[in-house]
Amino acid sequence: MGGVGVLLCLHWVFFYASIKASNVSIGVVCFSLVGFFTALFEPIINRHRFSFREFLFSILTVCGVYLIFQFDTRYRLGIVLGIVSSALYALFAIANQHVGRHYEAKNMLLWEMVGGLVVLTALFPLYDTLFPVGKLLPTGMDYPYMAFMVVVCTIGLCLLQIIVLQKIDAFTVNLTYNLEPVYSILLAMLIFNEYQELNFSFIIGIALIILSVVLQTVGRLK
Repeated sequence: MGGVGVLLCLHWVFFYASIKASNVSIGVVCFSLVGFFTALFEPIINRHRFSFREFLFSILTVCGVYLIFQFDTRYRLGIVLGIVSSALYALFAIANQHVGRHYEAKNMLLWEMVGGLVVLTALFPLYDTLFPVGKLLPTGMDYPYMAFMVVVCTIGLCLLQIIVLQKIDAFTVNLTYNLEPVYSILLAMLIFNEYQELNFSFIIGIALIILSVVLQTVGRLK
């Protein structure tokens, strides 16, 4: 369970690094590759039949990300970090489902958070050496924001995910995350004015990703 938490914390590290190296829109678009990596990894890890239909639909997402990568050279580092992040999350979801069959959701979450805490604490001196940014301790309004992130966005949602993964397969769960770019980009446009940075190739790329989500969803409903 602690090892599963390590996968989750490494996903967080690369996900936020992707956003820092580019912007919110690029980070969440790369996260939509979770479906592709799940379709690739799940049959190997769980030793079941490979679904060419799921893989082909996921290729549309890859094409969308590649289109953004190819024509928008400003954010290539962020895209690479985001791709690593999505691969780690796919592994986390598959491992979470496998281990979660034998334990209660609250126990899973506890030991996953402990595993993540230990690894992040161990990595912090290395991070501080490579990227010295001065004082990193939270102040003022950081505390209520952090409390919201911890209770609602981390503990609450991770607990729900563990429960869901005990009912349905990892690919179906991860497919829902492919919709994250849609509402995240809309919020980024409203809050950070990121619409000023999005070009035509980005729009075409995100359209391919949305098409992939629609096709995979329709395929699952059948």
